[in-house]
Amino acid sequence: MNIKTAIADDNSFLITAVKEKLSFFEDINVRFSAMNGQDLIEKIEDNHNIDIVLMDIEMPILNGIQATEIIKQKYPQIKIIMLTVFDDDENIFNAIKAGADGYLLKEVNPRDLYNGINETLEGGAAMTPSIAMKTLKLLRNPLAIKNIEEQESIVLTPREVEVLEQLSKGLSYSLIAENLFLSVGTIRKHIENIYKKLQVHNKLEAVQKARKNNLI
Repeated sequence: MNIKTAIADDNSFLITAVKEKLSFFEDINVRFSAMNGQDLIEKIEDNHNIDIVLMDIEMPILNGIQATEIIKQKYPQIKIIMLTVFDDDENIFNAIKAGADGYLLKEVNPRDLYNGINETLEGGAAMTPSIAMKTLKLLRNPLAIKNIEEQESIVLTPREVEVLEQLSKGLSYSLIAENLFLSVGTIRKHIENIYKKLQVHNKLEAVQKARKNNLI
């Protein structure tokens, strides 16, 4: 069997390292590598006879999670294993939601990587044990998922974060305006936007929710 593989990573040293791990196995054929999600999608469009993609998460232009979502919609037959240094809950959850078939850490040894690829091609889900544990915890705790989803949907601008931080210190609008060299009217507008984004109605709720979501 000839396993047609693609690698996406913005670090050429890491691409080489993965290729070296795979070079031990004769049935793995690395067709191409890409430096970001956009690059990968363009290459797959030219050659979608690919069995599996080893996908980094943190990449410029289009990250691994966004690229996974697009590839899975267009080419659902292509399997995707996230190969990353990040094992935090948010990345794991978002990768699975985007349709990733497996999730391995970059320090994985050649044999485990190879087994993971085969396992995934046979319909399993390759996962580093620590990732598998976290995934189970996430699934057992719907509240954690709800928090991650909420966290994901709240995007404040750097200026709004500054205003919120000042607000959390109990400062008045006029003092905040003075500290940030803005007019009181502008501060009011920022606070209005913050309330809207956080879906709250007062200062206390805004500060509590921002802290809960690690925004300040």
